[in-house]
Amino acid sequence: MTDIRVDPGLWRNSMLPEGFIEHWLRPDGARVEAGDPIAAIRIEESLHELAAPSRGRLHILQKDNAVIEPGMVIGEIVRNLPAAG
Repeated sequence: MTDIRVDPGLWRNSMLPEGFIEHWLRPDGARVEAGDPIAAIRIEESLHELAAPSRGRLHILQKDNAVIEPGMVIGEIVRNLPAAG
């Protein structure tokens, strides 16, 4: 499992200590590849795209419009387990 964290660097030029999740670009449970855009994050007037940190299944922990802070975990990528056989 890999945490999806909001990059603290997004606040470099911000006066506000928080932002919010504008919307998720992929639904909960979607299969994603590393680098796929998965969420739109708004900090002040800037909209930032958040990319999947790894391959697997997206598990959303914070819903659309949730208030977020630097470094906060907003979701996770659960790696697909191989089929038993």
